Amino acid sequence: MKAVRIIEPFKVECIDVPKPEPKEGQALLKIEAAGICGSDIGAFRGTNNLVSYPRIIGHELAGTIVSIPENNPKGFKVGDRVVAEPYMFCGHCYPCRIGRTNCCTDMHTLGVHTDGGMCEYFCHPANMLVKIPDGMTWEQAAMAEPLTISLHGIHRAQLKAGEYCAVIGAGPIGLAAAMAAQAYGAHGILIDIVQERLDFAKNSVGIEYIINSAKEDAAARIREITNGDMAQVVVECSGANPAIRSALVDYVSHAGRITLTGWPKKETSLPTDLITKKEVDIRGGRNSAGEFEEALDLIHTRRVDMEKMLTKTVTADEAPATIVDIEKNPGNYMKVVVKF
Repeated sequence: MKAVRIIEPFKVECIDVPKPEPKEGQALLKIEAAGICGSDIGAFRGTNNLVSYPRIIGHELAGTIVSIPENNPKGFKVGDRVVAEPYMFCGHCYPCRIGRTNCCTDMHTLGVHTDGGMCEYFCHPANMLVKIPDGMTWEQAAMAEPLTISLHGIHRAQLKAGEYCAVIGAGPIGLAAAMAAQAYGAHGILIDIVQERLDFAKNSVGIEYIINSAKEDAAARIREITNGDMAQVVVECSGANPAIRSALVDYVSHAGRITLTGWPKKETSLPTDLITKKEVDIRGGRNSAGEFEEALDLIHTRRVDMEKMLTKTVTADEAPATIVDIEKNPGNYMKVVVKF
């Protein structure tokens, strides 16, 4: 079968590998679509220190069940269309015991710590599959996983309808977070330094407010938008240290909440005096836990229209060259899906 594999940094190929055989408790999937994620590009660049090589990438997966144990817990059958939850957890550490499996102390993410599913066939635990709504396209289904990350961020912040939600970073996760915030009745404020992405967010997706923090005083603009309150919720999706600090110092309201979804490469100096003064709640937001059904419903009903982010679809044979081009010209892409 075909598989997209990164041999080492800046070396990617579409190769032939043996078709896998499912182990006990696993389903065999015919992968129909797999999204290319920013973490895949990080693996290609060699900047993701969690990745070992060689590595078959891919964790945004949608496919058809080819075989599955008859006694599987969700009652799936051969032919069912599903997405795969890609965060492999141990099930017995403290976070797993309280249902926060995304915080597992021995987390293994597909395509990062272990081989992923950007291949024609893939074996995955039967209890980590989620059924796709009837009528949903494969491209839509493959974009459910990034939406779960965004949803987890706004849920961690306990966003409420009517609140102002400032999202830092207009990449796929940030844009989806702003879309989801608006779907739940909040006011979306999207902040970035790339005007083209902001224009896309405003004109094509319908984000209520956009701010180019390289061209205007973002804090002053948020103050104006919120009638002086500032943002009750800030979801930081860029991972840039200055942006993280701005979330705390400049953007969040007193008694506000911040979710740190972006993953910085180094620590950020925190203004603990302001954290105390404002009584800010700061929460990490890693991966997702239990948000796949919600994401699929939002996409299916087009309350969050992820297809608007789809730059193009490519074949497995075209995927390596596409990954190379995304790394060189990231501004030309929002989301790419590989079809098998």
